[in-house]
Amino acid sequence: MVDLTSEMAGLWAALGSAPAHRGRVIQFACANTGEGASTVAREFARLAAVRARKPVWLIDADLAQPCQLEAVAADRERFGRLGAAVASSPNGSSFYAVSPPVIGRDRKPVAPARLMTARPCLGGRLWVTRFRAELLRSGQRVEALPDPRYWDAMRRHADTIIIDAPAADRSDLSITLAPFVNATVLVVAGEMSGAAEPVILRDEIEAVGGRIAGVVVNRSTYRPPAFLRRLTG
Repeated sequence: MVDLTSEMAGLWAALGSAPAHRGRVIQFACANTGEGASTVAREFARLAAVRARKPVWLIDADLAQPCQLEAVAADRERFGRLGAAVASSPNGSSFYAVSPPVIGRDRKPVAPARLMTARPCLGGRLWVTRFRAELLRSGQRVEALPDPRYWDAMRRHADTIIIDAPAADRSDLSITLAPFVNATVLVVAGEMSGAAEPVILRDEIEAVGGRIAGVVVNRSTYRPPAFLRRLTG
């Protein structure tokens, strides 16, 4: 396992703390599958949970292949024991829609928010979500909503909300959510030779009104790029 503690400490310092009266939402995104955005998001969430004033939430937004809860459960030495599952929405809202809707045993539509749960770790300082993709049937689709209500509710509930977005080469979720988060951090694999795809993703996020906070080069030394100063300057 790659230890990103020092890199995440640098990123935390560059981003600054969340305002005392309102949480913030930080999205981690990458252009290509396999660049390690999930690992970086999870490591940042762990560091944030230790330093934040209120609970931190790690939202696994990969609605097709959720993996964060499994990864956390497998690393008990660093994340501790998982607690019982609870609803992941404080007010019943969700950042996604399922069509056609899931039908419950009572033959009534199941609210989308009920398809995502969260479990605590690190003594309740960190909550990790999981979308129950196994409940979907053939022909049902789940897509991100261009709606701020879930994120506004979470800002009142947590110190920092971290979104682990699926790679842009298989989902446009990071672009859909970009206008509703405080900042997006791009993750680029350290061994990548070209930079065209990350630049394209950056431009697409900024085109919809998203704010790029900076770049984390995974599996290499982290050096804050010049445009990271936009967040703190």
